[in-house]
Amino acid sequence: MTVGFDRENLPSCWQEFNHINRYWDKKTGKPTAKILPGEFYVTGHDELITTVLGSCISACIRDPVIGIGGMNHFMLPIQNENMAITNLSEAARYGNFAMEQMINDILRNGGKRENLEIKIFGGGKVMKGMTDVGKRNIQFIRDYIDIEGFKLIAEDVGGNYPRKVLYSPKSGKVMIKKLYTTHNSTIETRDENYFSRISKEEVKSDVELFD
Repeated sequence: MTVGFDRENLPSCWQEFNHINRYWDKKTGKPTAKILPGEFYVTGHDELITTVLGSCISACIRDPVIGIGGMNHFMLPIQNENMAITNLSEAARYGNFAMEQMINDILRNGGKRENLEIKIFGGGKVMKGMTDVGKRNIQFIRDYIDIEGFKLIAEDVGGNYPRKVLYSPKSGKVMIKKLYTTHNSTIETRDENYFSRISKEEVKSDVELFD
């Protein structure tokens, strides 16, 4: 029975993730962490991570040997269609930071770089009247994985629709719901607000991967 399961009864998370919204999902029968744009979550428990993606990208990364992994949710602050993301632009640095924060958390908690496997999702074209930010996000994450030598084992990217993603770092299983019939602008507005905010921010710092 899962009735009465509340946040206090969920398996403990690492202190840095205390701000993440976590709940007991009655449909799956598992504790679940819901991440928003700009957030990530890493766990070693048998729990799920979920998010809804428009133009943003989520990388689901795990070490299958020890069952630790996580999901992020980010977008590049790219405003110029011709911007090359292979250079040391602020946009590429922002993407590197989003990836390496999460990867370093996995490595710090016992994961091995050589074991890591990655699945990527999102990058839809959902913001009307703007550069195809989703396309540039897809290009960035594919280039990043290739340059860093990681294993990309699955992807569901592009299109003109949002996605709901549900990921289990313990098993590696991903469930995708494509939101073809969404009739409101909530996701588009959220992405536009996030894009506007990160376009005005400075990258916090350079982060390097460690082994």
